[in-house]
Amino acid sequence: MTSPAPATHCDLLVVGSGAGGLSAAVTAAELGLRVVVVEKAPVYGGTTAWSGGWMWIPRNPLAVEAGIREDIDAPRRYLRHELGDQYDPDRIDAFLHHGPRMVEFFRDRTALQFIDGNGMPDFHGDTPGAALGGRSVCAAPFDARQLGPHLADLRRPLDLVSLWGMGIAAGADLRHFLHAMQAWPSLVHATRRVTRHLLDLVLYRRGMHLVAGNALVARLAKSALDRRVDLRVCSPVLRLLEEGGRVVGAVVGSVQGRETEVRAERGVVLACGGFPHDRERRRDLFPHAPTGREHWSAAPPENTGDGLRLGESVGAHVRTDLPHAGAWAPVSLVPRSDGSTGHFPHLIERGKPGLIAVTRAGRRFVNEAGPYHDFMAALFSAVAPGEPVQAWLVCDHRFIRRYGLGHAKPAPMPLGPSLRSGYLQRGRDLAALAIACGIDADGLRAAVEAFNVEARHGRDPAFGRGSTPYNRLQGDAAQQPNPCVAPIEHGPFYAVRTVPGSLGTFAGLRTDASACVLDGRGAPIPGLYATGNDMASVMGGRYPSGGITLGPAMTFGFIAGHHAAGVCLPDLPDLSMKDH
Repeated sequence: MTSPAPATHCDLLVVGSGAGGLSAAVTAAELGLRVVVVEKAPVYGGTTAWSGGWMWIPRNPLAVEAGIREDIDAPRRYLRHELGDQYDPDRIDAFLHHGPRMVEFFRDRTALQFIDGNGMPDFHGDTPGAALGGRSVCAAPFDARQLGPHLADLRRPLDLVSLWGMGIAAGADLRHFLHAMQAWPSLVHATRRVTRHLLDLVLYRRGMHLVAGNALVARLAKSALDRRVDLRVCSPVLRLLEEGGRVVGAVVGSVQGRETEVRAERGVVLACGGFPHDRERRRDLFPHAPTGREHWSAAPPENTGDGLRLGESVGAHVRTDLPHAGAWAPVSLVPRSDGSTGHFPHLIERGKPGLIAVTRAGRRFVNEAGPYHDFMAALFSAVAPGEPVQAWLVCDHRFIRRYGLGHAKPAPMPLGPSLRSGYLQRGRDLAALAIACGIDADGLRAAVEAFNVEARHGRDPAFGRGSTPYNRLQGDAAQQPNPCVAPIEHGPFYAVRTVPGSLGTFAGLRTDASACVLDGRGAPIPGLYATGNDMASVMGGRYPSGGITLGPAMTFGFIAGHHAAGVCLPDLPDLSMKDH
């Protein structure tokens, strides 16, 4: 039997190393606390490292400096309409007040610098209070060499959505890659990026130019390491320690099977990434997954609900009354060379002109250019009880060579590997494609013909593709009069099957406005905090805009760090309205 290791003493123990956990760790360390971060995976970064990295922070300083000013009542109004009876005024106000302060704190005092998303609209442009932009920020690109030896433990970008392991940022970076075969400046940009990446692979065996969620994690990690935060990987928490009704630390395991007590004077922050790979809880909370197996999350496999179980072990309660327990997204199943299956999240190409989604009956069911969460909600409603929940994304040859389709990349990347593996289906005409996919041929032909009649004039009266600012941003501005609509008519034709997936989970531990975990009576459990997807979503199981996971995760991590340090966060002045 392995003898226990000597206890570690710190002020704050953070369990999990995504944005929420590292936000809490860096904040607490900057305020003078001794912090330990433990991560059960062999790499740090969590789901954040695979994400687009966008944070929804209304009234953020970057927007204000660009002249975009709004009163706090504008995002409040939007959220009241979007969240309905799930609107929690205390937590919403904490988020809206302290989100801008969080951005200011990190950019003024740490290695985390931001770029703005001032052109990114809210998901539902017809909802009162929706904005055309000014509510989003992302981490600025980062030179990974600044992490030194700690770079080896950073989770790499998701290989399925990257190009040879090179992350591509949403916005101008992605547009250049999609237009590399049509525009000389885009070709130059893409060539420079790829050349630099290939050189990095030769010199360092990984890319050094980090973007999106990978850059966010790297900048947070650099900030944590600069403040002597003890960041440990391969360190699962086995159980929490309680004394006198207060959480005072945890017992942490190791790959050698050794157990270590980490005593934390100010408490423990749970930030383990929710439960997207906890089959039992999926079975209980996901109506479309009656056995727990009918769901394919795009989150890292280590996110198995540890934080929720740890919280429950000391009296915390998980919210099970949300309208949606997960952040739904369509995914396709990608056969890997080692026999495993990857889960590709379809977040980008659905809004491009020349694509529709159909059920097995060959019928459309949704505005494909809309938010990924809405796509899945519509699919759940469209499929009859007992039927497999699945849909096919259908396009023509022109589309796939320009935009790609899921894991099948656009030209000049070859389609052969995706066709040979069975991931991508192809037919010389729509009837042949329908047979290959198992779709009703008459239904598919009728759906495409009806779509094309209107698409030739840039219209989609059936579902309104291109009808909102978010739709149009997801489209291709070169396609006019509607950037989201073009006919599907140049064979051969292609399709990819999508199934229910998620980017994370919404059902989590009940918390208050200070990120303190609550017991069954609604009272804070002393010494226990939660943030990220271990905290029940402040959005109440709704998805009003991109970045509503990472924005609150960063903000409530920031709030938890202050609370643990005993530093008061006063009400924030209205930064968006002050003079410059």
